[in-house]
Amino acid sequence: MEINVRKLPEHLERTLAPIYVVHGDEPLLAIEAGDAIRAAARRHGCDEREVLVAERDFRWDTFVAAGANMGLFGGRKLVDLRIPGGKPGTEGARALQAYGERPNPDQVLLVTLPRLDRAAQASGWFTALAAAGVAVAVYPLERDDLPGWIAGRLARQQQRAGSETLSFLADRCEGNLFAARQEIEKLGLLLPAGEVAHDAVLQAVADVARFDVFQLSEAWLTGDAARAIRIIVALEAEGEGIQLLLWQLGEDVHALAAIHAAMAAGTPAATAVRNARVWGKRQAAMERAARRLRPDAVLPLLQGLARLDALSKGIGRGNAWDDLQSLAMALSGKPAFTAGAAS
Repeated sequence: MEINVRKLPEHLERTLAPIYVVHGDEPLLAIEAGDAIRAAARRHGCDEREVLVAERDFRWDTFVAAGANMGLFGGRKLVDLRIPGGKPGTEGARALQAYGERPNPDQVLLVTLPRLDRAAQASGWFTALAAAGVAVAVYPLERDDLPGWIAGRLARQQQRAGSETLSFLADRCEGNLFAARQEIEKLGLLLPAGEVAHDAVLQAVADVARFDVFQLSEAWLTGDAARAIRIIVALEAEGEGIQLLLWQLGEDVHALAAIHAAMAAGTPAATAVRNARVWGKRQAAMERAARRLRPDAVLPLLQGLARLDALSKGIGRGNAWDDLQSLAMALSGKPAFTAGAAS
């Protein structure tokens, strides 16, 4: 059977098919459809997942073996097969058709493909998989469908918007759902739940290109957590590398530690700040941070900084931008950051 990608969540709430074929050329919808299927498989006891990527020189006997084997510990398994080129070839077509005709009852097969032409969708392997399971087509949304899609995403974060605002966001993001998702998530961070005002949305979108790392430093040092998060989100959306923000965070935290040590030795706060080579607007902000934050709050910040540095280099589990926001909140005097909490 074939279902619309928008109906997939409802389908997965009711049941789990033995086979899913996700195909199309809308990357975000394809990724989210795959994520939803993987999550549903876990809920239904597929504790093991085997990922196969059928690129050039892929050995299809690997897929045949994966499809025949039980999970490592005797439980159900998800076989996650990706075919980036969309064409399995003669050997692959035979293997896929054979599996579609006799699915393994102890497994769920997820096949992810790019957009397929009519001939591919009429092929024996595709029809066998679709007949035994569910085919999910994920094609780009038409312009007229975008406002409704955006409204649905806003609803997930307990927000709603008028038709003028939805149309504005659709015009801004048409053809790029990744950009649309980023804008919507930013609104969730910057604006409260409920009806979002059109002017507030315009302001939030306009903010993207106006921030720099020094404004970010001033925000978290003065304890303005909302502004710090707003700037981080904007800089990430603008494509700013996290290393520059990490460097500034490190400068501020180490300066704060030095200032606390100097103050503990009897140095006046203003003098300790100057000795730490903090200048301009940041001098007053740093002095406020030194008076606001207790010395024992600095060690968790240093530990979090070390973890963030590792994450930014691909070491460890977690999202570096999420950790950066957590550290910004902690430096702003909000809920304490716990090193490793996001792992």
